[in-house]
Amino acid sequence: MNAKPHTAAAPAAAPAPSTAPKPQLVFFFGEKSGPSRKVEAFLSQVLQRRHNHDTFKLVRVSAEKHPDLVSHFRVCEVPTIFVVAERRVRAKVVAPKGRREIESALAPWLR
Repeated sequence: MNAKPHTAAAPAAAPAPSTAPKPQLVFFFGEKSGPSRKVEAFLSQVLQRRHNHDTFKLVRVSAEKHPDLVSHFRVCEVPTIFVVAERRVRAKVVAPKGRREIESALAPWLR
């Protein structure tokens, strides 16, 4: 009796998780700035609305505590939002007036 050994098919491999790092959402704000608090609320609404909290790595930067970063990013006005991906600034929003302005700037990354 010549029996062939039975070989099971290998299970299908799960798709590999993306190795690309998350883009950073860098939010420059003023400690006592009313517009900064308002923009932070708009930003939160945009991320919550489309369940995008895990899309970005959020980095909050106090302009008063980190003037070196303000200078490096050439921030002229707070609040300012940057999207940094692959070590480059991919989007910038200076003093957004509302949720829609933030949403349109972040659209390429939002679900």
